[in-house]
Amino acid sequence: MHLWESFVAFVLGLVEGLTEFAPVSSTGHMIIVDDLLLKSKELFSQEIANTFKVVIQLGSILAAVVVFWDRFLNLLGLKKNVTVEQQRGQRLKLSQVIVGLIPAGVLGFLFDDYIDEHLFSVNTVVIGLFAGAILMIVADLVRPRKPKVENVDQMTYTQAFIIGLFQCIALWPGFSRSGSTISGGVLLGLNHRAASDFTFIMAVPIMAGASFISLLKNWEYITSASIPFFIVGFISAFIFALLAIRFFLKLINKIKLIPFAIYRIILAIVIYFVFL
Repeated sequence: MHLWESFVAFVLGLVEGLTEFAPVSSTGHMIIVDDLLLKSKELFSQEIANTFKVVIQLGSILAAVVVFWDRFLNLLGLKKNVTVEQQRGQRLKLSQVIVGLIPAGVLGFLFDDYIDEHLFSVNTVVIGLFAGAILMIVADLVRPRKPKVENVDQMTYTQAFIIGLFQCIALWPGFSRSGSTISGGVLLGLNHRAASDFTFIMAVPIMAGASFISLLKNWEYITSASIPFFIVGFISAFIFALLAIRFFLKLINKIKLIPFAIYRIILAIVIYFVFL
């Protein structure tokens, strides 16, 4: 693999890892960095470039699994030597996560092809970036001053389902899954950390499912020539997503959503005036 190909794979993995779970839209950043600047499709083909983006997303998913490893083991009933006190302290159930996944899962299944064909463009991403920023600002301004839910284990099924409805908004490229769901959680009375925890836990199964389906459809494009390109991107995405998730979870209760919303508006303006 040539040095330039390694550089492109590394940078795109970095962009994916840093932005996938932050409320800033990884799609928007990929359009700027890849579609408009690095142009990975010119290194191999459009099909391989699209498959590459699926592979590096799996790197980000693996990072989330590592961060929430104990939580996932507990949800699946696989955690050993758990005391009664620990069982009582972790009350988030797998069924609550499933309830949160249902709305976006159903809509994504029904409209996946339409979204891919009609909504993935620079124009729609700019709209999503800006509209999502407004949602985040509104969430921070009208949220309850004292959160009703300080920990993800205090969530109800109703809150899980409504947050799942907010996740449906992220089917529009540029809105950001984490931006939409964290905003929804905050509006429902969760503090920012609890909303973020549930968002990232929900993200793993829905992203993994979508990625594996896409990977199966595009398996023929993974060739011996492109595998090193995929490996570099996957490792890069995993490392930077691991760092980004840990940093974000420590930061979110302190700075809230508005700083990210301001960044999104600036990004939307840059994309609009520089690339449109």
